[in-house]
Amino acid sequence: QVQLVESGGGLVQPGGSLRLTCAASRSIFSTYTMAWYRQAPGKQRELVAAITSGGTTSYVDSVKGRFTISRDNAKNTVYLLMNSLKPEDTAVYYCYARSAMRNTYWGQGTQVTVSS
Repeated sequence: QVQLVESGGGLVQPGGSLRLTCAASRSIFSTYTMAWYRQAPGKQRELVAAITSGGTTSYVDSVKGRFTISRDNAKNTVYLLMNSLKPEDTAVYYCYARSAMRNTYWGQGTQVTVSS
């Protein structure tokens, strides 16, 4: 079992920045693909960014150039740096982990609100 704990959400003005953090409970974190999803009210959950165990990253088009996903395997932690935030980025952001055996895990979510 893997537990994921997100932090770093909050209220920010348009154009501002936030860094989300997801701490995983297992030391084999380095073998997992990690990702951030988000879900806005009335919308489906969508994949925002992902990073493989080898460090390859991918992003949904709407955040390319603004968001950066990274990982620190020594700390069992994955980050999402969000710059130039827009009101449409408002959502609950979820951390996601997938093992090599394709077991999947979710965090509890952290609210990000972009508003003036």
